[in-house]
Amino acid sequence: MLGFRYLKATPTTYLMRFRNGTAVAQGVGISMWYFQPGSVIVQVNVASQDLPFVFEQQTSDFQDVTIQGNMSFRIAHPDALIKQLDFSVDSRGRYQSEDPDTLRDRLVRLTQVEAAEYVRSHSLEQMLVAGADLGGRLKAFLQSAPEPSLLGIEIDSLQILTIKASPEMQAALQAETREATLQKADQAVHQRRKLAIESEQEIRERELHNERVIQEKQREVREAELAADVAIEQGRAELVSRQAENEKTLAAARVETLQKTLTAMKGVDWKTIAASSESTDAKQMIALAFGQLAENARKIGRLDISPDLLKQLTENSD
Repeated sequence: MLGFRYLKATPTTYLMRFRNGTAVAQGVGISMWYFQPGSVIVQVNVASQDLPFVFEQQTSDFQDVTIQGNMSFRIAHPDALIKQLDFSVDSRGRYQSEDPDTLRDRLVRLTQVEAAEYVRSHSLEQMLVAGADLGGRLKAFLQSAPEPSLLGIEIDSLQILTIKASPEMQAALQAETREATLQKADQAVHQRRKLAIESEQEIRERELHNERVIQEKQREVREAELAADVAIEQGRAELVSRQAENEKTLAAARVETLQKTLTAMKGVDWKTIAASSESTDAKQMIALAFGQLAENARKIGRLDISPDLLKQLTENSD
């Protein structure tokens, strides 16, 4: 029929129909027939939405930083939102005002104002590492601020993706960091060399100590060997001395025995001595016989001993 239209909302779209300033139908994902000339249709997206943002702020040491992040929000109470902003659509479903875009701008401005206060109280170096802290503060601020609540908005999450200094300052910081890194590398090389030298010195000291210990042990061994040699020589000297004393004692004893024997034999006839001798040597007996013949020569008239007889006697004795 002329002027009547059919409208069906998606499951994440809040739909409301006004007639003569009064809401006659509303809900999420509903469908309806309506008479266009006498109706106003309001359409609100209640799904979770991402809102990226980028803005610049100045730190406490007057350095510019660029903050980039992302916010996730949803319209939890669309009936509160439509009391503040115009979300009405035409017959083609297009918004009839710029308020839907203004909503996103409002959220970014709120975030930017709170971020400016935070950044002004921190230095550049502090800000470059303050992403997580700043993100937590901004999320807590938006969740407790009255304006999002008045618009029926709930903040699901907020993350700070990057915080960057100006290109010139970034180059300076990179140069400073590079210089510090090189200095640390040089210090590390110097430290390694120092440790290597100390290690070599320690090894050399241990070697010298070991050499001194070995030399001391060798000296002790030589001294012990020398002491042993001295003791051996002393023992030998004592042995020789004792042997000499023993020989002297034996010689004196033999002399004394011989003297006593000679003294005892002074008054004994040699014949008796020869007879008492245990020797049976033929030559000795012949000699004794000739001795007796010589003593009794006066009694013997004549004794002829031919050379042959003497030779025979001596040969037989052999």
